[in-house]
Amino acid sequence: MKIKLISETIGTLFLLLIVVGSGIMGENLTENKGVVLLANSIATAFGLIVLIWTFGPYSGAHFNPVVSIVMMLLGKLTKQDMLFYVICQLIGGVLGVIFANMIFDLDIISISENKRLTSGIFISEIIATFGLLITILLVGKQKTEMVAPAVGLYIGAAYWFTSSTSFSNPAVTIARTLSNTFTGIIPSDVIPFIFAQFIGTLIVYFLYKHVYEL
Repeated sequence: MKIKLISETIGTLFLLLIVVGSGIMGENLTENKGVVLLANSIATAFGLIVLIWTFGPYSGAHFNPVVSIVMMLLGKLTKQDMLFYVICQLIGGVLGVIFANMIFDLDIISISENKRLTSGIFISEIIATFGLLITILLVGKQKTEMVAPAVGLYIGAAYWFTSSTSFSNPAVTIARTLSNTFTGIIPSDVIPFIFAQFIGTLIVYFLYKHVYEL
């Protein structure tokens, strides 16, 4: 179990380091938000593929509480293991943002003032989370080795086709409150974002159980 928890912590740490760090780098290089988002989405997509390939054999490479929760609901993870996974994902996510702030010479913790929540973005997070989880479950059901590129490609695309830029991850959402940069989110938007992500998770669970698991 130790190797699984260490893998989830390190993997989520690097995921947030990639997400936040690439956003900061983009902001440092240009004021064009479209270019910043392009750099951010490419770095995240590529990084996710590598992280899943690296840690997948050891922990399943969840790096995301909703992934661990849906795996628990489907009987692929015990409730206790799910709780340990989520704790490690939250710790890893916070550390990843702290390291991103440090390496770009920003305040170690700077609470984000980036307001994101609208009714459209709330719906967007439901859709984004649904898309991520259904990709993981259905691709994994067919070809496990293709999950890493499928997830990376999906997230890279979802940065652009969802108005929320596809957070679709409670650990990512919480951690991104700690960096007042392009990728940050104001703390008051966190609970609605996570609520939307859980709605997406439940929809996927019931769809998978009653349609695709048969």
